[in-house]
Parts: sequence; structure tokens; C-alpha cells
Amino acid sequence: MDFSFTPEQFAIRDSVAKLCERFDATYWLERDRDGGFPDDFHRAIADAGWLGIAMPAEHGGAGLGITEAALMMQTISESGAGFSGASAVHMNIFGLNPVVVFGSAEQKKRWLPPLIRGEQKACFAVTEPDAGLNTAKLKTSARREGDHYVLRGQKIWISTAQVAAKLLILARTAPAGAKPTDGLSLFYTDLDRRYVEVREIEKMGRKAVDSNLLFIEELPVPAVDLIGADSKGFDYILHGLNPERILIAAEAIGLGRAALARAVAYAGERVVFDRPIGQNQAIQHPLARCWMELEAAQLMVLKAASLYDKGQPCGAEANAAKFLAAEACFRACETAMLTHGGMGYAKEYHIERYFREAMIPRLAPVSPQLILCFIAEKVLGLPKSY
Repeated sequence: MDFSFTPEQFAIRDSVAKLCERFDATYWLERDRDGGFPDDFHRAIADAGWLGIAMPAEHGGAGLGITEAALMMQTISESGAGFSGASAVHMNIFGLNPVVVFGSAEQKKRWLPPLIRGEQKACFAVTEPDAGLNTAKLKTSARREGDHYVLRGQKIWISTAQVAAKLLILARTAPAGAKPTDGLSLFYTDLDRRYVEVREIEKMGRKAVDSNLLFIEELPVPAVDLIGADSKGFDYILHGLNPERILIAAEAIGLGRAALARAVAYAGERVVFDRPIGQNQAIQHPLARCWMELEAAQLMVLKAASLYDKGQPCGAEANAAKFLAAEACFRACETAMLTHGGMGYAKEYHIERYFREAMIPRLAPVSPQLILCFIAEKVLGLPKSY
């Protein structure tokens, strides 16, 4: 068992870190204050070829694995970009996994190159206001009319819909069958704003990357935009859930490390009672614990990513990675805030921004409670509790 990165993986990390130096903490502070999608950052990542890191080489991607994608996303977040930077490109990295795996050759040729080149942005529309994580209860409908479908319904917490040109959306095309999730179909289509009202949600953090309510009224979708078979969309979505959790976990570790680095630097520089506060065990020990927790979480991320890249089952590991990384990230950001004392509350020190963003991986894309339920049922063999 080898825990070391390859020279190629180190090169990815170093190259991405070098690119991110152009977008320093001040840049992200301004994005957090003023809002507005970080187009210049997205463009830089695209121009360097990183948007297609895990996409097939025949369509312009790098053809690498989720391990390399996780390393890239962790590096972006750790640079100080946090979830503002990571979320600006997150959908491009994993979002079209159902197209890569289940799409036709024509669909891949039509859809993947513009996304990889950064010419198009996409958003992912599954969650609904009244269903939450109970995907079987989705109400957005897609009725067939000749050579197209017509979609109607609502979606919530849809990131980047303000700037996206394309929409990956799950909708019901038939009643539920033997399984409650039967009858759901997956489409990748134009986000036509004549039929879709996009209403931004004002939120706690990550102002640079919008989150939205979508109101969909009779959106026409060509039948050729259906991914795979009708009514099998939920199965296709499931295939992309594990890499999504792995990438979110990697981003959380990056944010936790960014916070920890600032806290350690401050603890070494801040002098109170004629000594650096970092000389006190009350400051040292929480920081040391944060380092250990982040390192342990990263090992789970790498294990999950390795299993996924080998085509082996990784549901338990991917969920555990997301849970552990989110908790380690939050504790690191909280500890950084406490280490800075009152200055942690000041925006110029960046810690309060990290602290607000640290809630994202705890809440999304799946709650910690449901992860615990999953582990209890699928790993420990206990009865289903909900």
C-alpha cells in the first residue's frame, strides 16, 4: 500500500497552485463582498485545460481519475479560494458524469467539448422545495409531445443557474414502478430563460457563486437531450453521487487547511503577555488536533477516490470521506476563528469567510444524519430507520 502521490500528481498540484496565486485572498474577499461570478478565474482554469481533468481525452479532456480531480479541487480550495473558487468549477468536474458513462456517442461529442473548453457553464437541478433529499418525491414533470418533452416544476439550491447555459435536470416521465425512484428521467438541455425563471437566494456565504430557485413553465426539451433510457434517470444520477461526495470532501479539506495555516501563522506572530500566543498549550493543542483530523479525513478521501478509479464499490468510503472532511473542516475554521480572537471576526483576516463557508460541506450535498443512516444500514447491517 503506497500513500505517496506520483510525480504526475505532484505536478498537477503544483501547476494548479501556481495558477491560483493569481487569485489571492484579496480577490476572493472582494468576490465575497461584491458578488458576481468569478468569470476570470473560471476562464483561467479552462484555458489551462483543468476543467476536463476527469473527462475523456477523445473529447478534449485529460482522461484522468477522480483522485487527480480531488487533488485539483483540494488545491483550489486550499489556495484561499475556499468554496467560492471550488464551486465555480465543481459542476464541470463531476456534473456530466452521467453523460460520460451513459450518454450516446453523439451526445458526448455535442456536449462535452464546449464544457471542457469553458465556453458553456452548466447547473445541476435535482433538489425540489417540497422533496428535499427524498428524491422519490420529486414533482417536476416531463411529458412527451412528439419529438420533445415539456418540463414543468420547481427546483431549489441550484448553483450557477444565473450564469449557466445548460441544465442537467431530473424529472418524472412516468409514475413510480416497483421502486419509488422508477419513472425519473435525466435530461441535459438548454436553460431557456423564456421558460425558466431563475431567482437567486440570498445566503450566508459563497456570494460569488449563486444559488437559486428555478420556476420551470412548459420548458420544451428535445427528445435527443434525454440521457440513456426513459425512466432510468435516478440510476444514472446515483453513479455520479460518489465522485461528488469525494470532491466535496477534498474541497472541505482544502478549506480546513487554509484556515489552519492562517491560524498557525497568527499564533506565531501574535504576542500577548510578552510571549507568542502559540507558545500556550491552550492554543497549540486545538491546532494540533485540527491537523490530525484533516490528515485522517484526507486518507479516507484518497481511499474512496482510489476505489472509484479502480471501478470498485466505494459508497461507504465516499460518504465517510464527506462526513469526516466536513467535520474536520468546520473544526479547523472554528479553531482558527478562536485563535484569532476578536480579529477573526474582521473580514480582512479572511477567517470569518472561511467559517461561513465551512457550513457548506456539512449541509450539502447530503446531510450528516443521512450519511450516518447509510453507514448504519449498509455497512453495519442495522434496520433502516426512516
